[in-house]
Amino acid sequence: MVRIPAAAQHIPDMAALSDADVVAHARTGDELAIRILVQRHNRRLFRTARAIVHDDAEAEDVVQATYVHAFTHLDRFRDEAQFTTWLTRIALNEALGRVRRRRPSVGLEEIDMTAEPRRGELLQFPTSLFVADPEAEFSRSETRRLLERAIDGLPDEFRAVFVLRDVEGMSTEEAASYLGIKPETAKTRLHRARKMMRGAIEKQLVGAFTQLFPFDGARCAAMADRVVRQLRDTRSNMILSTD
Repeated sequence: MVRIPAAAQHIPDMAALSDADVVAHARTGDELAIRILVQRHNRRLFRTARAIVHDDAEAEDVVQATYVHAFTHLDRFRDEAQFTTWLTRIALNEALGRVRRRRPSVGLEEIDMTAEPRRGELLQFPTSLFVADPEAEFSRSETRRLLERAIDGLPDEFRAVFVLRDVEGMSTEEAASYLGIKPETAKTRLHRARKMMRGAIEKQLVGAFTQLFPFDGARCAAMADRVVRQLRDTRSNMILSTD
């Protein structure tokens, strides 16, 4: 068990160290080392947990429980493994355990049978993190919400594979290893998840097409004003020309 000493000894450039070196400091109860590791892995653990439990608040609980378990059992971590791999496995186990406790799980093989035996197509995501202006930021936020809603609509098993593979960028073999399934099963679920994602996004976009290029409210009123003014000017010119 890790004990946090009242005054741990830190080194100024610890944030520049590798996970393995920071873990060595965390084993001594160094609070700075623990904070650095938490900050480094928050995003991956939250995404992984969120893909399983399907709820932001519970995903945060899973991440917190993961860190508590990891830092109180660092003696079980073997240095030949990657720390991020070990953490992710703990998060997956915690999240899956919560899902199993709150409702019966669907038969995995039954779900896999619904996949079509066709090759999957890669779903393209915007990759640029640069935000040019507030309008671009709004567009990026809307795109993110669109994708998040589509991901939330995936069945649990498909969502987990999709997040690990296409959001976290793991290989199919890595994702399969984390989830305890065969690579072939992971590929099948990933193909199905991508197809469902495309369908969900298209459905949301179709509903939005009727809202494109709105021309109402003040813009509509202003156009009417301009037309009336122009007609008045035209009539005035016609009257003047006949005099």
